[in-house]
Amino acid sequence: MRIPRKLLALLALSVALIGTGLSTPAGATANAGTGYWMLDTSGDVYAFGNAVDRGGDAGAAYCRFEDSPLYGSGEFCYDAADIEPTPTGNGYWIVNGAGRVTPIGDAVGYQDLEDIILPEYIIGMTATPSGAGYWLFDAAGEVFTFGDAGDFGSASSFDLNQPMIDSAATPSGLGYYELALDGGVFSFGDAAFYGSMGGRPLNEPIIGIAPTPTGQGYWLVATDGGIFAFGDAKFYGSMGGQHLNAPVVGMVPSAEGDGYLLVAADGGIFAFGDAEFYGSLGSNPPPYPVVDVAVLP
Repeated sequence: MRIPRKLLALLALSVALIGTGLSTPAGATANAGTGYWMLDTSGDVYAFGNAVDRGGDAGAAYCRFEDSPLYGSGEFCYDAADIEPTPTGNGYWIVNGAGRVTPIGDAVGYQDLEDIILPEYIIGMTATPSGAGYWLFDAAGEVFTFGDAGDFGSASSFDLNQPMIDSAATPSGLGYYELALDGGVFSFGDAAFYGSMGGRPLNEPIIGIAPTPTGQGYWLVATDGGIFAFGDAKFYGSMGGQHLNAPVVGMVPSAEGDGYLLVAADGGIFAFGDAEFYGSLGSNPPPYPVVDVAVLP
C-alpha cells in the first residue's frame, strides 16, 4: 500500500502526541479570513465560516491492482491528498495519491494522471493564480503541469535525502517550492530560496510549506506544530512544545499574511496572528484523518 500524503511523516514520530488542542491559542486575534475547508483521506470535505461545502469526492480513496515501476505488482491503495480552492472561492479541486483530480463547483477539470501508473504517489496540487491550470507533485519531486501551469523544473533529478511531502506556488504563479520531509526546500522559477531546515536537528518531521503573500518568504511547519519562518515570514506563535491529540498535517496563511492556521489529523484547528478561528473537528474527530486545510480566498 502506498502511504497517503503527509501521513508519511507519522512513520518518523517516536512518541505519541497527546493532550488538548481544540481551540484558538492565547494571543490569536480574529480579524482576517472568512472561512476554510478541511479534507480527510476518504475525500470528505468539512466547511467552516463562510466556506461552502460543495461536496467531496466519494471515490477519492480506492485500491487497484497495477504493476508499479518501483514496487512491483500488487494492490495499491490511494487516499485523498489535497484540496485547492479556486480563485473565486466558489469551488475547489480534490486530488488523490494516484493523481486523480476532481473539480467541484466552478473548478475547471483538466487532464489528470489517474490512468497512468506512476512510480511514486502524488503528494499534492497547487492551482495557478488564474484558476485555469494546476500543478501536481509527487513524492520523488516530479512536477506535472496542466492548463496554464508552467514547467519551471523539478527536484526529481536530485539525490534526495527524504521524500517530498508538500508543495506551494509563488503568488505570481511563475514558480513553486517543493518541500522534503527533512525540511529541505527546493525552489523553481521565480520562487526565491530563503533558507530551510534541511540538515538541521528537528524534534519532529517537517510537514508543510506556505509562502507569504509577497512571495518573499515562507513558513515551514512540523508535525508537532513547530513553525519556522524564513524571508519576510513573521513568527506569530506555534504549537511546538505543547501537547496535541494528533499531529499537525498542514498550514495555510491568513489572507493578509499576518497570521496562519494549523490543522491536525483529528481536525483540530490552531489560529495565530490575524487568522480567524471558525471552528474545528477536534472535539468530534472524523472517521478518517484530516490531510489538509484550505482558506476561502
